[in-house]
Amino acid sequence: MKMKVAIPAVVFGVAAAGGLLYLTHANAFKAAVAAPPPPPVPVVAGVVAQRDVPIYQNGVGTVIAYNTDVVRAQIQGQLISINFTEGQTVHAGDLLAQIDPRPYQAQIDQFEGNLQRDQAQLTNARANFTRYSQLGDKGWATPQLIETQKAQVGQLEVAIKTDQALIEAAKVQLSYTRLTSPIDGVVGIRQIDVGNIISPTTTNGLVVVTQLDPVSLIFTLPEGVLTQILRQQQASKTPLPVLAYDQANSVQLGQGKLALVNNEILQTTGSIQLKANFPNKSRELWPGELVNARLLVTTRHNGLTVPANVVQQGPNGAYAYVIKPDDTVAMRPLKVAQITDGEALIDSGLKAGEQVVVDGQYRLQPGTHVTILHGEAAEEVTAQQAQQAVIP
Repeated sequence: MKMKVAIPAVVFGVAAAGGLLYLTHANAFKAAVAAPPPPPVPVVAGVVAQRDVPIYQNGVGTVIAYNTDVVRAQIQGQLISINFTEGQTVHAGDLLAQIDPRPYQAQIDQFEGNLQRDQAQLTNARANFTRYSQLGDKGWATPQLIETQKAQVGQLEVAIKTDQALIEAAKVQLSYTRLTSPIDGVVGIRQIDVGNIISPTTTNGLVVVTQLDPVSLIFTLPEGVLTQILRQQQASKTPLPVLAYDQANSVQLGQGKLALVNNEILQTTGSIQLKANFPNKSRELWPGELVNARLLVTTRHNGLTVPANVVQQGPNGAYAYVIKPDDTVAMRPLKVAQITDGEALIDSGLKAGEQVVVDGQYRLQPGTHVTILHGEAAEEVTAQQAQQAVIP
């Protein structure tokens, strides 16, 4: 009898435990179903723009002076004055230094004295020739005497021409005592001091004058772009524009024009040298400076552009997050033509007017809901992103 009572009790206990377990899992399932979805991720958005975009070929080059002249002496003498300050801007013809002119002036005085002597003798010889000719007409002078006098006149005329030539040559030598600037430019470091003897064999000359306006830039590009450059030159019939930027590629230093495509390819590097000339009134370009060059080869009309931050790099290449109408994002593979001045030119993968994520991609994956920040909030996020990018 006791056994019959125990069995129903056990069955009842098992049923109760099963019911309790069911209620527990049911409540947990309901709680899971009722849990709110994750909040949308705040992002900064941009719109795919469509406009004309310049296409550049980028290279690295060195600034060179348009003209560089070493001021050398053409005669030997003692420097008696230096008439410039190092680093001074000078113009063509400005006096830079003076060599002692006295020996050369004395030589001119000597030749002028010889000229006056020969001129006086010529005057006398001509007068004698006239008298002997008159006497000869009357038979009182022999033909030989007349011919001798005539030859003397000719000899003195030649002597006078020689004297005049010597005077002109001496004046040229005297002019060389003034060392002047051959070009407009800036003088460098003085190579010799007052009181020293300077001559044409002086190694470093007096000073180097460098022309800075205009100035030139020699830069290189891969040989593969040569055909594109030549075709564009033929099509435009005008020199192609060239922009010069600093080494950080952030500050434009000048805008010039392509002057030369070199006549051979450098076999060792597979590159072609080009030369551009720049007006340089502000002197932001300096000889020897290493700069980045951008050669404008063409313009893409109605090109698609986005901020450079839109473009992300993944294992399969470049991509961007596109914001769909339901405020979710989709990952879109891209083909990028170029990235210049914080702007990316897109070959394929986006359409004009589409919204794309500019900042906040690190928390996204396909299908993530987003909320778009505006105004100060967007500016704050952008500033934070820029600051994090600087931190190594």
